[in-house]
Amino acid sequence: MSTRLNYIAPWWIYWLHNFPHLNLSFQSVDSSFRPQDEDYQQSLIVLTCMAAIGLGLNLLLLAAYLTCVCCCQKDEDDEESKRPGSRCVSWVSMLAGLVICCAVGVGFYGNSEANDGVYQLTHSLYQANHTLDGIDRLVTGTVGGLEGGLKQHLGRLDEIFAVREDYVRTLHAMQRTADSVVVQLRGLPDLGRAKLNLSTIAEHTLYWEHRRWLAYLLVLVFYLVISLAVFLGLAKQSRWLLTILTVFGLLTLVVSWASLGADTAVAVGTSDFCVSPDKFIVNQTEDIVPAAITHYYLYCSPSLLNPFQKLLTIFQRSLTTMQTQTQSLLLSTALHFPTAQRDLFGIQQILNTSESSLHQLTALLDCRSLHKDYLEAVVGLCYDGVEGLLYLCLFSLMSAAAFCVLLCAIPRLLKHIASRERDYDDIDEEDPFNPRARRTVARGRRSSQSHVHSFCSYSSRESQSSLHLPPPLPTTTNAPIAEYMNQSMLFGGNPRYENVPLIGSGRSSPPPSYSPSLRSTYLSMTDSQIRHFGTDLPV
Repeated sequence: MSTRLNYIAPWWIYWLHNFPHLNLSFQSVDSSFRPQDEDYQQSLIVLTCMAAIGLGLNLLLLAAYLTCVCCCQKDEDDEESKRPGSRCVSWVSMLAGLVICCAVGVGFYGNSEANDGVYQLTHSLYQANHTLDGIDRLVTGTVGGLEGGLKQHLGRLDEIFAVREDYVRTLHAMQRTADSVVVQLRGLPDLGRAKLNLSTIAEHTLYWEHRRWLAYLLVLVFYLVISLAVFLGLAKQSRWLLTILTVFGLLTLVVSWASLGADTAVAVGTSDFCVSPDKFIVNQTEDIVPAAITHYYLYCSPSLLNPFQKLLTIFQRSLTTMQTQTQSLLLSTALHFPTAQRDLFGIQQILNTSESSLHQLTALLDCRSLHKDYLEAVVGLCYDGVEGLLYLCLFSLMSAAAFCVLLCAIPRLLKHIASRERDYDDIDEEDPFNPRARRTVARGRRSSQSHVHSFCSYSSRESQSSLHLPPPLPTTTNAPIAEYMNQSMLFGGNPRYENVPLIGSGRSSPPPSYSPSLRSTYLSMTDSQIRHFGTDLPV
């Protein structure tokens, strides 16, 4: 005895089903699933157009905000109020980027859930199609065996048993029984049409689902790249990168609203089907399969009788009768009609094959197999499929809101970056606290220190070695004394007059004093190193 597995629609199916269904004239229409009805199609189009209206309002408000930002300039001289505003805008942009990352995660989950639901639907359709194909093959094979092989054997036996009227009557009774079974089997519904419909639905569904999954995957990867570019632009404070993000932000805003409208329409339409899928299936298959048979497989209730039980019982009794008659002929004609044994064994083999097909047909025509496929298909579509579409709608809403905030924040960021660069360019180049001036002075100081090191090397070498070199020629520095002293005071503290070359006719600077550590370093130098430093001495 079969037990029914109940299908209970989840709460989100009823929530989506209660969405207002309006045609293009804004008149309420029936929310039952009728995809061929023009008014119902218009109601789904209206849901998609609502997203287009939301996109228009979003762009209008965004344009008004950007106009206010461009026209209502803040006071650039108020430095204290400008810095906190820049930090606030940067934090808002960073939070918008994080929201985009979270939306991408939600989108990946929703895309996977929707794909799993559709895969379960198509897998169940293929399984049901395989069951129907098995029923069709068994019926065709049985009818062919009874009409073809059995008829040929009976025709030859009729000639052999022509002298025995009782045997001929038995053969004619077997022929009438076989014809009755063939008529009963031909009275089955045309399962070939139902099989073709299921196969077509599964193929088309897989075709479009693969492209939908791939398109969403590319969109999600693109959104993820945009969110990473937001963080990079904030870190680098790059104006050109933020400008490019503005253009792509507008594009992603349009894509988000478009996907929201499409997902909402598909989710509502699927929910209308999932509220009462059995009703729609009965209406669609009434031209192919009688309603009683459809109800038997959709509900599989113990109170419902198997509509094929009468046919299967007649088939079983007919096969039993023909097997008994064949066995009787085999026993009674073995001695007098030995040539008939071959045809009688052939008939017995056909009947055994038909009996085996009967057992398989009985199992396939039972409601449990097809009802299980029906439940798996409906659960996959109405649970995982619609749930995935809801997550994709949430992804579209989150990404649209995040990109809208980002498009509002980027112009203010660009203004702060431009103001900072303008203030940086306005710094006096002669100001010693200017970073550029510090780098210039540092390079001048390193140059002066290298020049002083040559004097130190010359003086130390003269005091430690036995080389007799002529006194150095008078040298002068290229920089004025005042600039050199200012640099020393700026970076070294107190001025070191002993490091300042004397400016005069025919006079050189006295040898500078150096620390004991410098003396030990010089004493440890090799002759090659001394000769190398000697090249720095003036001739």
